[in-house]
Amino acid sequence: MPAAGRGRISTVTAHSPTAARPVLRRLARPFAALGALALPTAYVATVDPNSAGHYPTCPFLRATGWWCPGCGGLRCVHALTRGELTTAAHDNLLAVVLFAIVGVLWVRWVFAALTGGRPPRVEFGPARATALVLLLVAFTVLRNLPIGAHLAPPAV
Repeated sequence: MPAAGRGRISTVTAHSPTAARPVLRRLARPFAALGALALPTAYVATVDPNSAGHYPTCPFLRATGWWCPGCGGLRCVHALTRGELTTAAHDNLLAVVLFAIVGVLWVRWVFAALTGGRPPRVEFGPARATALVLLLVAFTVLRNLPIGAHLAPPAV
C-alpha cells in the first residue's frame, strides 16, 4: 500500500468545481471589462441622445463648428443598442468600425481565457499611434467637407 498522499489517483474531473475555478478566474477580467462597458451603454440606450438637453454639446463642435471624430458617438451607441446598424453608421462610421474591432478582440480574449491560451496583445507603438492620429484627423476633415457630409451626424 502506498504512503498517504503518494501514488493516489486524483478524483478531480473536468466537471468538478475545482477544475472549473481556474477557468472562471481567467474569465473574470474579460467579463469585468464587459460589465464596465455595459453600464454606460445601458444608460445611453435608455436616455436618447437624439433628444436635446440630455447630454452636453461637444466642446470642439461648439468652439469650431466642426464635427470632431467622436461627434455622433452617443447616437451611434444608442442606435446600435436598438440594432439599427445603418443609423449607427450614419451617426459615426468610425465608431462602428472601432467598436467592431474591440468586439473581435474581446471575443479572442474570452476564447483565450476558456482555452488557457494567452490573451490577444495589442502593441501600440509610435507607428500605430501616428496612424491612429492620422486616421482621426482625416475622418474629422472629411466629415466636415461637402464631399464627406454623409459622414457627419444629423444635427439635433
